[in-house]
Amino acid sequence: MSVATRVIACLDVDAGRVVKGVNFQNLRDAGDPVELAKTYDGQGVDELTFLDVTASSGDRETTFDVVRRTAEQVFIPLTVGGGVRAVADVDRLLRAGADKVGVNTAAIARPEVIGEIADRFGSQVLVLSADVRRRRNDAGAPTDDFVMTTHGGRTPVDLDAVEWCARAQELGAGEILLNSMDADGTKDGFDLPLIRAVRAAVTIPVIASGGAGRVEHFAPAVHAGADAVLAASVFHFGELTVAQVKDAMRADGIAVR
Repeated sequence: MSVATRVIACLDVDAGRVVKGVNFQNLRDAGDPVELAKTYDGQGVDELTFLDVTASSGDRETTFDVVRRTAEQVFIPLTVGGGVRAVADVDRLLRAGADKVGVNTAAIARPEVIGEIADRFGSQVLVLSADVRRRRNDAGAPTDDFVMTTHGGRTPVDLDAVEWCARAQELGAGEILLNSMDADGTKDGFDLPLIRAVRAAVTIPVIASGGAGRVEHFAPAVHAGADAVLAASVFHFGELTVAQVKDAMRADGIAVR
């Protein structure tokens, strides 16, 4: 029996409010995270992901408070990322009600933190949040090479994204949240070559993120190798419902919950 594909709603949180932009720029308000979380729980979403998109600034307390209030209202797995730098941060988020924790910037700065977190809490708690861009050629055109970014996609890093995902699995990551920064917010569809490349390099679950705009965008991501599909603004602004996405995937022969 095949494992059901998860549908995940992503809440990009800044200063305690859900925001959404294009390529992580020009963010606009999308509502209260606790209210949105309750809405998605009621709609049948399988998981929620919270990303504090400006957490490299100092706004930590709001996040813990929002996580705590959200966890009290919903009964589905909750992943929280943004500003996680050490085992102590993970411990605090889990105590606030998170089920899994996403790490990106700190893991690239000090890869050992992946193993430290996995050893303490188990690999199932640790999600590698991979914010990926296509490398540009001398003319500025995107290539088929993928590199990592840090600080909410703002800072490019000369680190091969596919190799990094494979290394993160070796170090103890239990899942990869694979976010295409080029596709983020464009609603033009997921970056399928990126999903295929990472799927070929790892055996842990891969969550496809970035680019969802229509119901027909989700099944191709799964066929490319994603174990879960994530969307944000199309859910926040009522353009799509979770049920519509699941119905479209079912119609394509994909098992969903």
